[in-house]
Amino acid sequence: MIGCIIQARMGSSRLPGKVLMKSENGRPLLYHVVNQLRYCAKVKNLVIATTKNQEDDEIEKFANNNTINIFRGSEKDVLDRYFRCAKKYSFSTIVRITSDCPLIDPQIVDKVIERFFSGNYDYATNTLIRTFPMGTDVEVFSFSALERTWKNAQLPSEREHVTPYLRNKGNFKIINVENDKNISNLRLAVDRIEDFELIKEILKNISVIPIHLEDTLELFSRKPELIEINKHINHNEGFNRSLKEDQEFMNKQKNNHKIV
Repeated sequence: MIGCIIQARMGSSRLPGKVLMKSENGRPLLYHVVNQLRYCAKVKNLVIATTKNQEDDEIEKFANNNTINIFRGSEKDVLDRYFRCAKKYSFSTIVRITSDCPLIDPQIVDKVIERFFSGNYDYATNTLIRTFPMGTDVEVFSFSALERTWKNAQLPSEREHVTPYLRNKGNFKIINVENDKNISNLRLAVDRIEDFELIKEILKNISVIPIHLEDTLELFSRKPELIEINKHINHNEGFNRSLKEDQEFMNKQKNNHKIV
């Protein structure tokens, strides 16, 4: 069974509470993520995976009000959260989507799923060689690959970001899905207030549901000034922070060995 797990939490370090920040139509960003995914032809099972922190009671409330399954697990060990969530709902194939992607395109999600099943792959994504914009990220992996990753991944970045071990270690069979044109310079994810302002403008100017990437590109061709709103933001800010944590982790391990 294919299951889509949307990771979400209120405690973002860069834009706290962003997942429930409301756009022009009064709907929170997380609503748009879920609503876009409901148009996927190949995904029928959606789960929001959040933390056990009290502040994330609001996310559980949102899920219950919108008839979406909810799972609560570790805050920092997101890999563990995914594994336990997938196990609980008996997902044999997992689609990973993050809640900072309110314009996630269901056609792109379906395309990555198709490519995953086109061969005996453990993992398929459109992010290894980035040609799609940030905010259209899709990852698909088997439960067996997730379980092996869960058992073996040790670095903080591997636990927090779920798939670095799967992508880089363990001899998994991987495929990358590329766009016809490289438009990876565009940014449709929400990490900073400028990102949120751009998304609000897009939602205000596009009335079709779901919003496909081509709709956003057409809007940008008419209003190229919109691209400038968040153009300056560092694409890999969060992951770079995790790499620093990896270094601290390895230094600590080294020092512990010296003491022994």
